[in-house]
Amino acid sequence: QVQLVESGGGLVQAGGSLRLSCATSGRTFSSNTMAWFRQAPGKEREFVAAIIETGTTYYTNSVKGRFTISRDNAKNRVYLQMNSLKPEDTAVYYCAARRFGWYSSSRHDYNYWGQGTQVTVSS
Repeated sequence: QVQLVESGGGLVQAGGSLRLSCATSGRTFSSNTMAWFRQAPGKEREFVAAIIETGTTYYTNSVKGRFTISRDNAKNRVYLQMNSLKPEDTAVYYCAARRFGWYSSSRHDYNYWGQGTQVTVSS
């Protein structure tokens, strides 16, 4: 059974940092595209960052220079380092994996999802 489990969310003041972690199990994702999405109340789930097999990374414009996605294949984990957090970053953050294919920012292209972790940034 494939599982993605996020952790590391919480409450932080604006300008602070958090590191999200996604633990994968049930299969190896080292050659799969992994991504982070987020969903704020009343809004659609949106793309945040992705990392493909080669290690190349992609980011939505609003987080470029502040967030960093990385992976540790030996530990079956994907991370999202979030710095200089803003109140508009408040959302539930989801880890996702594609069964096949390279980079995509569409949530419809991802086959596996975690349950999400809440990130709240106070002003």
